[in-house]
Amino acid sequence: MNELDALVESARAGFAQAGTPADLENAKARYLGKAGRITELMKGLGALPVDEKKSRGAAINLAKQAIETALAERRQALADAEMLVQLRAEALDVTLPGRQRGQGGLHPVSLTLERIEAIFGSMGFEVAEGPEIESDWFNFTALNTPEDHPARSMHDTFYVEGGSEKAPNLLRTHTSPMQIRHAVQHVKRHRAALDAGRSMPEIRVIAPGRTYRVDSDATHSPMFHQCEGLWIGENVSFKDLKFVFTDFCRTFFESDDLVLRFRPSFFPFTEPSAEIDIQFQHGPLAGRWLEVAGSGQVHPNVVRNMGLDPERHIGFAFGMGPDRLTMLRYGVNDLRLFFDGDIRFLAQFR
Repeated sequence: MNELDALVESARAGFAQAGTPADLENAKARYLGKAGRITELMKGLGALPVDEKKSRGAAINLAKQAIETALAERRQALADAEMLVQLRAEALDVTLPGRQRGQGGLHPVSLTLERIEAIFGSMGFEVAEGPEIESDWFNFTALNTPEDHPARSMHDTFYVEGGSEKAPNLLRTHTSPMQIRHAVQHVKRHRAALDAGRSMPEIRVIAPGRTYRVDSDATHSPMFHQCEGLWIGENVSFKDLKFVFTDFCRTFFESDDLVLRFRPSFFPFTEPSAEIDIQFQHGPLAGRWLEVAGSGQVHPNVVRNMGLDPERHIGFAFGMGPDRLTMLRYGVNDLRLFFDGDIRFLAQFR
């Protein structure tokens, strides 16, 4: 083995021992650097005769190319090793199922509210909206609720800052205030016709929305939903109430043989008043009476607070809980499940 072959083998051995790119660059400098072995051999060509210089130069170039090839191979080997370490560190188990973004859907109570609005909309009822922070007048006084009524107690109602001592603000305890607000605006729009002795268009409206009371258990929540209904005209009777609500319940539960019972009760804003019970004829609830709403003829004082003459205008009102209707429709036995935010529970209603 001549000198140049030994130099190439030495370079290959030095490159093989380099464990990092930095070590490899140091090894390269010993052979190919400005003060490296190949550079020294090239400088020595000047002292050789002309005829020997050519053959010696060619041999040195071949050795240089062999060293450069060995250097490139070692660089690639180190890069491949580094890539392998990185791949192992970031390895993915491709046999696992992919992570997909779940598809959202409407909340079950929202589905119920949409269903209620659609059914009453087909009967000609408008949908009214109003503030959740209400004044005492709209929430209680306008609805013929006396000052000593339990609902005005701090233990039953969430009062909030604002208003005055005589007219405090509160989180509405029902959506009936929206009925008053809607009726007052309706009467204002048709005041000229009323003053002239002409008839105005009937008030036919439902008022769905969130309400608040100090109450919490399996069937009650501090925040819950209500849907109030109001129909005021010159010839609206209790018979119309029974027909409208019976038709609504049978459509909502998709059961033509659903039985309704109007049980005498008391509410400050209606007279006479009735609790509405339903009885399923089939399924796990068959034969049981379940309360779903309160109702009655609108009290004359409430009609006056709307700006109407109770001797001329009469009508009915009702109030129901969409949360309870949702529980009955989907077989849920704990109201709190609707508001826990458990995706596993809510995904069932997509």
